[in-house]
Amino acid sequence: MAITQRGEIDAVIGGETLTLCLTLGALAELEARLQAGDLVGLAERFSGGRVSASDLTAILGAGLRGGGNELSDDDLARLSIEGGLKGAAEIAARLLKATFGEGT
Repeated sequence: MAITQRGEIDAVIGGETLTLCLTLGALAELEARLQAGDLVGLAERFSGGRVSASDLTAILGAGLRGGGNELSDDDLARLSIEGGLKGAAEIAARLLKATFGEGT
């Protein structure tokens, strides 16, 4: 069960309810993968609302690993996400808001 005060959210991925969290390590992973440079760069990148499928995979994958789930991005790409692409985008948005606040 997600602890919202820690920035955790729950989402149905692969038919299971999983916890996602952008821990410090997960954020560092995202910075490197997306070549964002720093946390401000990550926040700015996502605040415009334009996100690629690769971005979604990176965000959700890092969040899943930060939440204690041992899934690679390749594993994630093969799983169904409740709501399809729209559902994946909504999960990513909830996760970013839980991490950075409502302004993201």
